[in-house]
Amino acid sequence: MKASQFNNFFFYEEKHIGYNAFTNEFMLLEPELYDIFNAAKHRNEWEELKTIHSNFYDFLMEKGFIIDDFDDEIEKVKKLVHEIDKENDEFFQLTINPTMNCNFKCWYCYETHIKASKMSPETINNIITLVDNILIEKKNLKGFHLQWFGGEPLLYFDSTVVPLLKGIHPKMTEKNISFSSGFTTNGLLINQKMLDLCKSLGVGHFQITLDGHRERHNQVRYISKERGSYDEIVNNIKLCTMNELSTSTRINVSEETLNNLSKIMYDFIDLDDKSKEYLNFSFHEVWQEEKDITQDIQEVVNLFRDNGFNTLYKGVNLDTVRNSCYADKKNQATINYNGDIFKCTARDFETKSREGVLNGKGIIDWNEKYEERMNSKFKNPPCLECKILPICNGGCSQQAIEHKGQEYCIHNFDENKKLEIIKDKFLYAIS
Repeated sequence: MKASQFNNFFFYEEKHIGYNAFTNEFMLLEPELYDIFNAAKHRNEWEELKTIHSNFYDFLMEKGFIIDDFDDEIEKVKKLVHEIDKENDEFFQLTINPTMNCNFKCWYCYETHIKASKMSPETINNIITLVDNILIEKKNLKGFHLQWFGGEPLLYFDSTVVPLLKGIHPKMTEKNISFSSGFTTNGLLINQKMLDLCKSLGVGHFQITLDGHRERHNQVRYISKERGSYDEIVNNIKLCTMNELSTSTRINVSEETLNNLSKIMYDFIDLDDKSKEYLNFSFHEVWQEEKDITQDIQEVVNLFRDNGFNTLYKGVNLDTVRNSCYADKKNQATINYNGDIFKCTARDFETKSREGVLNGKGIIDWNEKYEERMNSKFKNPPCLECKILPICNGGCSQQAIEHKGQEYCIHNFDENKKLEIIKDKFLYAIS
């Protein structure tokens, strides 16, 4: 027997917390048991541990903290990734950008907004034909998710989103395929009429962003210099939850937004318990932030959790294996308003970067960029030696592509940062 490569330990409230990243299991050890575990590990005397404490030995085996000498843990992770990303023909995700235009101009946005961009009736018809082809080809299909992105996807709702939903949702219902749909939106254009229509066509989720509390948010996301958007967006988030629509409020955090961040919680404190069930807050540092503000954010996250709000941060957000990025999956495509095909939505949508094109027969013609993406993982040596490989795997395929030929770590090779992720995962589990 041997100790798993993927064991991680930290100290919390007079106990040693163990976490195995492959089995995704925690254990709480009194100091005496932790010492026994360490002694067996350092002396490689697992059989002796079995003799003195058989229950503890069996527990360690069951939770994956000790494994057979011949177990190849890296191969087990590779197999898991392949099963999730390449072999799962029961689920397909299609992401659609109806437009690259937006009613805001946020300073951190990586996208180039195109005012005249709007999906044409021809592209809408090609997408519906693509869905027909998917239904024919994927004999084992059980679930289909339609995600809306952009630009602001609600900008031309009636002429782009509605015809696509009406052309796709009934096909799934007819074939008894589980259908879900959601919007990544700034939330300003949401209204009750729109929500009623969305609910009738299978939409069940909205992700809506806030950029700090009212004053800071209104400096970034405003309708005009005299009119901010914070209060309208907060009211629309509440409207979604009261309509029993799952709503993720993404809070973008930078050093500038830290002040008054906790006040956001009090703007939702009036929600009843039923509405709260449909709401979660998800904290994300903007990608331009260079200062380490993890501890400051964690304090705010803990406050939200203590007040009964479902709140996600690094540890909960990170599992790029079991909950891998949509772009890593074979059965996923992102269709831009002009018919260009991409995988990742977190980069620009310039034609030179596309990974394929949707043709007039409703078929995606993939190019070499797609092939490079789908074969990009498990080529970074530091990842193969890492204790959190089964929940990180070097980030998504976009990270692997951008670091091709380099040794990299999305946590800057900082073991303390990796441990903070595990700690947050633990704190969320017990909250």
